[in-house]
Amino acid sequence: MPHFDLPLDELRRYRPELTEPDDFDAFWEKSLLEARQFDLDARFEPVRLPLPGVSVFDVTYAGFGGHPIKGWLVLPAGATADEPLPAVVEYIGYGGGRGLAHMHLLWAAAGFAHFVMDTRGQGSGGWAQGDTPDPVGSGPAHPGYLTRGIEDPHAYYYRRVFVDAVRAVEAVRAHPLVDAGRIAALGASQGGGITLAVAGLVPDLTAIAPDVPFLCDFPRAATLTDRPPYSEIGLYLKARRGGEERVFQTLSYFDGVHFATRGRAPALFSAALQDMTCPPSTVFAAFNAYAGRERSMEVYSFNDHEGGGPYQQGVQLRWLSDHLRQ
Repeated sequence: MPHFDLPLDELRRYRPELTEPDDFDAFWEKSLLEARQFDLDARFEPVRLPLPGVSVFDVTYAGFGGHPIKGWLVLPAGATADEPLPAVVEYIGYGGGRGLAHMHLLWAAAGFAHFVMDTRGQGSGGWAQGDTPDPVGSGPAHPGYLTRGIEDPHAYYYRRVFVDAVRAVEAVRAHPLVDAGRIAALGASQGGGITLAVAGLVPDLTAIAPDVPFLCDFPRAATLTDRPPYSEIGLYLKARRGGEERVFQTLSYFDGVHFATRGRAPALFSAALQDMTCPPSTVFAAFNAYAGRERSMEVYSFNDHEGGGPYQQGVQLRWLSDHLRQ
């Protein structure tokens, strides 16, 4: 596959002129305040698995609207409250759920607490099951998640998901074996986009690692690639001619570029130059806007949306070890 987007030197300078809503901060402050009216009620139920190297907990906590959100917490065996662990909070890619607990052993093997958030309403796409329903309906939408409630930012699907994600950080911080002052967030694709939102909404994260992030620079993404999930926007508007202004106004409240301008934690990004799912210019738009003083980008010149895959995980392991163990 050829490189289809801007040349790398232009990507490193790319800064789209996006319109940020005047009430962006107020919108998110109110959204989180409403969620915090509900008791977090984080519950950690031990799970017995034939894996002597880890302790596993089936987690439930209150997310957006007080709705119960599932997750896994995986700890190295033998962890004690005397030496609480730094934690890695992970968000899942589009269509996937939290899967099974034994799928999430890497970060515990590295000596960290590892919290995996289930994404509401997802996890029936055939690669990782989900266990969290989304009880909120929406108006007409294209199949998928990207256009659910897209006519109104208050009803939009990702408002619920981003609030769930912030509450996930609060839930893992509530565990007695976790050091609440050493929390990193990461994820790939949709998980990377959620990571950027959390970076903009949680001011005291230790580090973030968004990998080929989705949900960035919506106006460019929706017109540059015809690959899902971004194609869902175009297909929705194909049937709703004249709705572009309203749709992109809603999406402006959820654009990773706007969250990036508020992020302060050290950040490790990655982009793939042949990525037709999350085009590299949309990833660089968020990276170039990121406000944190420490930020770096891993570039994979000949990869599609798989990006660096396990190689990037190795980079993350070394980078996060440096930051979480300081």
